[in-house]
Amino acid sequence: MIRSLMALAQACIILLPALAAPVEAAPAQPNRISIRYVPPKNPAHQPIYQRLKDNRSLEKLQEFLSPVRLPRTLLFKTEGCDGVVNAWYEEGAVTICYEYIEEIWKTAPKETTPAGVAPIDAQIGPVFDTCLHEFGHAIFEILQVPLFGREEDAADQFSAYITLQLGKAEARRLIAGTAYAYMTEVRAATAPPPLQKFADEHGTPAQRFYNLLCIAYGADPKVFGDLVEKGYLPKDRAEGCEGEYQQAAFAFERLIRPHIDQRLAKKVLTRSWMPDPTRSVARKPGAPPSQRK
Repeated sequence: MIRSLMALAQACIILLPALAAPVEAAPAQPNRISIRYVPPKNPAHQPIYQRLKDNRSLEKLQEFLSPVRLPRTLLFKTEGCDGVVNAWYEEGAVTICYEYIEEIWKTAPKETTPAGVAPIDAQIGPVFDTCLHEFGHAIFEILQVPLFGREEDAADQFSAYITLQLGKAEARRLIAGTAYAYMTEVRAATAPPPLQKFADEHGTPAQRFYNLLCIAYGADPKVFGDLVEKGYLPKDRAEGCEGEYQQAAFAFERLIRPHIDQRLAKKVLTRSWMPDPTRSVARKPGAPPSQRK
């Protein structure tokens, strides 16, 4: 009996280290973005759903994000959100609401603005920015990226920094389109925002507008020099914008770059992603061809 107990004790001593050993995490790999176009609940969103599918919008986003090595799959999906105009990351999935895309469609200009924002850029820019912003939230969680400051601000910088790594002409168009959307929100306000608005985890549209212009100017004062010359970005703020861009670049290089397949990234960043700026767009969701600009 004593010998049996001793043998059992020895077996436990041998087995315990193996039982206590942590399960190895799945190796991080590129190409771990999955996509889904969820059929809309609201029939009014059917044209948006169909246009996104016809343009292979999520497939292009999937390819664009493919260089990032992830330990698990991240889902990007478009779906109806019961009237909510929003987008978010939660539980392994990024959701882009048809209501949000509809809002962007409705507020896009009918023709190129005096500032040079083409209608197609005003449609694609803010949606692309939102996708990268939510991807930033996902990356921060999945890769356990440390943040010193508000996560929403960090996600904005993450999105802008990646956009600015594209070709100069494409980066300019995307930044301009996103800035147009922010300014549209600012101008839609009929009165100064209430005090409680400044308690939101997001910056106000005006703050995000200036932050975006600043990081763009800091990245390339030549390409974005007119932002200061024409008064869109105050000179006092512009003086520190190179430092703001370098701060974002330093964080990206230290915290994100090690998780990127550089061979795939080079292919992605040297490719042209934007359609011709003169491309016609729907003036409103589902507008017949006769109403297209």
